[in-house]
Amino acid sequence: MNHLQLHIPTMKCGGCAASIAKTIKARDPQAQVDADPATKRVTIASRADGAELMADLAAAGFHASVESD
Repeated sequence: MNHLQLHIPTMKCGGCAASIAKTIKARDPQAQVDADPATKRVTIASRADGAELMADLAAAGFHASVESD
C-alpha cells in the first residue's frame, strides 16, 4: 500500500474534496482518501502508483504537490 500526502491549493470546498476522492477511486476503488479543504491536504492510502494518481488529479484540474511529514 502506497501512502501519499498531497497539497492541492485549488481545493476550496467539500465539492472539490469529493471530486478529488472520486478521481482517486476511479483508479483504485479500495483507496482510502482523506481530503481536507481547510488545510488543502489530501492523504491517500492506495495500491495505485502515486505518479499515476497525481496525473489523474492534474487531468481533473487538481494540480498537487507532495508534502513531506
